[in-house]
Amino acid sequence: MSNRAAFYLEPSLLKSARAGEHNFIARVVGVLDQAGWSVDFHPEAEDALGTDRDARALVHMAPPPPGGLTFRRVYQYPFWQIETTAERWHWHTAKSVFSPETVPEPEANRFFIFWRKRMFPEAATQTQNGFVYIPLQGKLTKRRSFQSCSPIEMIEHVLDRAPGKRIVAALHPKEDYSKADLEALEKLEARYPLLTLTTGGMEHLLPDCDYVVTMNSAAGFFGYFFEKPCILFGDIDFHHIALGATPGDLSAFDKIESHAPDYARYVWWFWQHMSINAGRPEAEDQIRDALIRGGWPLE
Repeated sequence: MSNRAAFYLEPSLLKSARAGEHNFIARVVGVLDQAGWSVDFHPEAEDALGTDRDARALVHMAPPPPGGLTFRRVYQYPFWQIETTAERWHWHTAKSVFSPETVPEPEANRFFIFWRKRMFPEAATQTQNGFVYIPLQGKLTKRRSFQSCSPIEMIEHVLDRAPGKRIVAALHPKEDYSKADLEALEKLEARYPLLTLTTGGMEHLLPDCDYVVTMNSAAGFFGYFFEKPCILFGDIDFHHIALGATPGDLSAFDKIESHAPDYARYVWWFWQHMSINAGRPEAEDQIRDALIRGGWPLE
């Protein structure tokens, strides 16, 4: 392949990228331009990747073609990643080791407080009101490759291992659930008086819950801002300070009440050190490192 890159983007992103109005994409283009690469923009389409075969592809939130890369927000602007796979649990951060002692504590605390206030300006101070929050995603009755069981089975495990606690299972407001999924949830709710079903409400549930149980919902990561422990039944990039669980090993529930990692240092490491902060002067260096790590010959 020649030193040419081609972005394949959805309509709104394509328009802002072509106009130079998307900060992160503009900074990627700047890095490539400085390395002597040419850059083109194309509409996102399955067959579009064949329109520029000599260029290395950059796609948004999708599996990249051979030799290409994907880029995606790391849960919040202006944090991004550039990776060889769309699966977050295979990303560079997911495979890295978090060592809290290497993180500057004062800087981490300032960063942590700033972003909690910015993302949750109206949220109450964190409390514990005796319930477990289960943020749900899609396909509730099926087990997917990154999951240790189906989401319905996950809820059953929580009900079994957290006796006497209220359980709030929240449907994702943007998911389109099947009739079978909703019926399975309704049957569980009828069997277990302590189980409540709702939709959305993360901003209100996170500050008040005792802890979070999820497959790999971003709500687990956002719970860190309220110092809420998290149990994961699936693979994800923010697993380092969470407890993992499978149907064969539910010991996380025995540890969760005393689980108290250094949330501020982790958030700083995850976003400021391991992600690309498109609002910082060092973003170009981080972008260049990510492109080289992805196999692009910029050196």
